[in-house]
Amino acid sequence: MLTWALRRLVVAPVVVASTVLLWVTAPLWLLVAAALSPLLPGRWRALRLAWIAIVYLTMEALLLVVLLGMWLAAGFGRRVRTPYWEGIHYDLVQGVMWVFFSEARRVLRLSIATDGPAPDAHPGVPIVVCCRHAGPGDSFTLIHALMHWYAREPRVVLKDTLAWDPAIDVLLGRIPARFVTPGRPGTDVDAEIAALATGLDENDAFVIFPEGGNFTPERRQRAIDRLHRLGLHAMAERAEQMTHVLAPKPGGLLAALDAAPEADVVLVAHTGLDHLLTIGDVWRELPMDKRITMRWWQVPRSEIPEGREARIEWLYGWWEQIDAWVAQNRPEDLPSGRSR
Repeated sequence: MLTWALRRLVVAPVVVASTVLLWVTAPLWLLVAAALSPLLPGRWRALRLAWIAIVYLTMEALLLVVLLGMWLAAGFGRRVRTPYWEGIHYDLVQGVMWVFFSEARRVLRLSIATDGPAPDAHPGVPIVVCCRHAGPGDSFTLIHALMHWYAREPRVVLKDTLAWDPAIDVLLGRIPARFVTPGRPGTDVDAEIAALATGLDENDAFVIFPEGGNFTPERRQRAIDRLHRLGLHAMAERAEQMTHVLAPKPGGLLAALDAAPEADVVLVAHTGLDHLLTIGDVWRELPMDKRITMRWWQVPRSEIPEGREARIEWLYGWWEQIDAWVAQNRPEDLPSGRSR
């Protein structure tokens, strides 16, 4: 409760106040960013980064104000989780995503290409979406694609650290979503995932990242070591052969499949920003001038095996295919010799 109060009553007002201050002092920091840009590699690096930051904070502050107004209009929150207000909140998410990605494409020269089943490939069927997790903002890119191109209402499982973003905290508290804390005593993450995946309708998409975290070489090795400690040596050996993805943790996906027995599965791989592992990497790559490529595979429910062991084998087989796709489509400008 204390953490909740801190996020809502302290962090949220600070974000709004900071955004107002940034706009009041905009002439000053724009001049500073413009003066620094010629001294840095790339084209107007500092100015571009500063502008994207102010756009994000402005959207965050405006969203918090709008969400407050919606809470009041919904009877001081009494009706805020009804289907009517839930639909309005999804429309709000889609609009915010569209604005931010439009600005990112313009300022950072960032483009997104999708390859796979057409938006009408799953008519009247809920889907469980399993995505590779790598690179900055890939979860936002996936949600944007699901809503903008595939007209789906996503249900998302996120780490609880993202709840410190006040707009994400408030907004996802009003639509089907879960902030989870893996490893916390007394927390059954699989049960929370199953609860969220229950009752999917024809335009829903349950989103899960089976790796449990963004790819880094260190996390990849820790995942392999964990499998060895658990005595799962065959799985560890398969994970060692996958050099661009983490070994998937099947528990959450299995729980979602059991809770949504009518859902098809869509697997998603992407590449383009996955080599940006640190803040320094992101800074060196700005302005990005990058292309994100997303590959989607549709698996009808009838092709998904029954039984826990068979489904784990099936998931590992797909993750090996995703690893092979990433290897064939990794960015051409990835520095040679870069550890993945």
